[in-house]
Amino acid sequence: MSNGRKFDKPGIYHIKVKGILDRKWSDWFDGFDILYEVEDETLLVGMVRDQAALHGMLTKIRDLGYPC
Repeated sequence: MSNGRKFDKPGIYHIKVKGILDRKWSDWFDGFDILYEVEDETLLVGMVRDQAALHGMLTKIRDLGYPC
């Protein structure tokens, strides 16, 4: 039961990480777009279906050693 909480609904997220992440990682990040904002930052943009999926995405970033 979601009790109407917004974090239990799909949404588009923008996750900024320090460092350059090659675009070939897009599939591993569930099809997120990989964009380059400035010289040493990468922006991941895409749909996340719920809070559990967001935690999974952040875990992948952590496991690669990228600070966000």
